[in-house]
Amino acid sequence: MILSLSAVVLGFVAGAVIITLTGRSPGLMFAAMVKAFSGLDVLRGSFNARYIGEFLIQMIPITLTGLSVGFAFRAGLFNIGAEGQLMMGALGATMVALLVPAPPWLHLPLCLLGAMVGGGLWGLIPGWLKARYNLHEVVVTIMLNYTALHLSNWALLHVVGTVDRVKTSPFPASALLKSEFLSSITRGSRLHWGLLIMVICILVYWVVIEKTTLGFGLRATGHNKDAARFAGFPIAGYTMLTMAMSGAFAGLAGGAMALGTFGFGRVLPAFEGYGMDGIAVALVGGNTAWGIAASGALFGMLKAAQPLMQSQGVPREIAGIIQASIVLFVAMRYGIQLVIDRVSRIRPGGRNEGV
Repeated sequence: MILSLSAVVLGFVAGAVIITLTGRSPGLMFAAMVKAFSGLDVLRGSFNARYIGEFLIQMIPITLTGLSVGFAFRAGLFNIGAEGQLMMGALGATMVALLVPAPPWLHLPLCLLGAMVGGGLWGLIPGWLKARYNLHEVVVTIMLNYTALHLSNWALLHVVGTVDRVKTSPFPASALLKSEFLSSITRGSRLHWGLLIMVICILVYWVVIEKTTLGFGLRATGHNKDAARFAGFPIAGYTMLTMAMSGAFAGLAGGAMALGTFGFGRVLPAFEGYGMDGIAVALVGGNTAWGIAASGALFGMLKAAQPLMQSQGVPREIAGIIQASIVLFVAMRYGIQLVIDRVSRIRPGGRNEGV
């Protein structure tokens, strides 16, 4: 925890230094971040809850993809395919929303199930290939990202159908996560019930990983596969289950975006970067449920602050620089730990304990 917090502080310091070197005030950057996170405009002394809603909208998908990546990491697997699993989850939710007739009370749960199945099956593919043929999941998941992009676009164009080759027709109201209540308390923001899905997924992640026998087996497998195999854990089964559950988290991210943020399916020309954001969120959050939640909030705030920075004359790219700096400093955690250990061994009087 101390290492992650140190990395975050150093990341903000790096951003402030870069802004200062360009002749702009770091205060404007921090004011934009406070406004994006809390809705409080410290420069004008006003408050607008809409910014809180838009911040949470940014937080939802990257937190869910962070859970996806972190879940695989805890079992010793590297899921670099959250981007593709997100797209297949969005496709699954879209196909159920537009093609599956269902009673209004059942339609939304089926759409969410479609998102979980779409992402879970896409995650199961590299899991099965890893378990059956020992193919490295990093290579497979990267290739499946591109496959998902083109397959989902083809399905939207030729199976579901689009109105302008960019988006599908709007989803029926029974398939939407949109909430008039959440929108009203955040002054007309796009905030929807995907927020509740995110909270539930964080709790599920925590319970499964930390409080169940399955989670113990997954963690044991991640620490030492040979020892876990000797202890009788089904390594192949755990590998496939881990990747399927990891994909389901990312699939729900895609479902939340399709059913909540947009309300229609989208034909994408390229990746949107949520999978890469998920890797950063999991890394900074230490692959723990609460760490990923905090990290998702941090990165969501930085994304939400970008247009506000730009409006203050601060380049929006600064937010990306801060994100990259934080990840870099987390990756340098061993060096930071060495410095902390050295400092902790120095007595208040300036003399080293070992002297």
